[in-house]
Amino acid sequence: MSQLLQSHDYIVGQLTPSIVLYEPSFEGWLSAVFYVYASKLQGDESLQLIAQDCYVPSLIAQATSVAKDEDKAERVLIKLNQLLGRSGMRNLLWGFLSEKDHIGTTLFQVVKYAIDYPSRHIMDDLGNLNVLELVQTVKSVGREKHRMEAFVRFEHTVEDIYFARVEPDFNVLPLIGEHFRQRYQDQHWAIYDLARGYGIYYDKSQSTPKRPAALQTITELNEAVLRNPASIHSADELRYQKFWQGYFTNVNIKERKNPRLHKQYLPQRYWKYLSEKQVLPNAQHLKKQR
Repeated sequence: MSQLLQSHDYIVGQLTPSIVLYEPSFEGWLSAVFYVYASKLQGDESLQLIAQDCYVPSLIAQATSVAKDEDKAERVLIKLNQLLGRSGMRNLLWGFLSEKDHIGTTLFQVVKYAIDYPSRHIMDDLGNLNVLELVQTVKSVGREKHRMEAFVRFEHTVEDIYFARVEPDFNVLPLIGEHFRQRYQDQHWAIYDLARGYGIYYDKSQSTPKRPAALQTITELNEAVLRNPASIHSADELRYQKFWQGYFTNVNIKERKNPRLHKQYLPQRYWKYLSEKQVLPNAQHLKKQR
């Protein structure tokens, strides 16, 4: 009987996952990677790295929280940069920003692969399921980044700030900021991610003739404004929107409409923040009189 119980305990122990919880930031994840190797847990096949805000407590799982440590995170970052290079680090960061379930574990397995085989170009090894998943995830994030850069619609406010609301599938705000910073240096603008509760702000008064201003992070906005941005529209904003809606309506060729193709290139989930999509089918006042 005692032998049977010992054997049973061993099997249950093998099935119990070891979980390392990290603060929900890239530095937090890097700190967790440092902890895993410092604690010699990298050989545990059941090991999972999960963001603290995504973890659902379990009766059998063993979870350990790891605090963010910038020094340790930097040491891991330097090591990974040596192993993976710039493109590999880009893949890790973009993969992390996907916020997919278990992405912390997938990224760790890719890192472990790189550390175990430092002479290999691991990002080319799509036969490895973790690398394959990361590469596919990065493609999805890149597609969302491109769409956000194309579909963001700014609205002019009474405070002379061009304001845009977005709800991307992935956390791409850190990736699109530079695109807008380089193109709109002559105005104040802000982009706010409603799904994640933060945004980026560009203050043109802090720019110089040789360098655009640094982006600022904003986390607190009036809820009433977020629900009804029209309440802070400038006097010209409605006129701008009508002009744009009129252009959109009149360049449409009814005989060549292809709704399926249109939705493929412009997914319907973006429409609620596009001013041209707020035009009603019977908006006769926008149609050109011939």
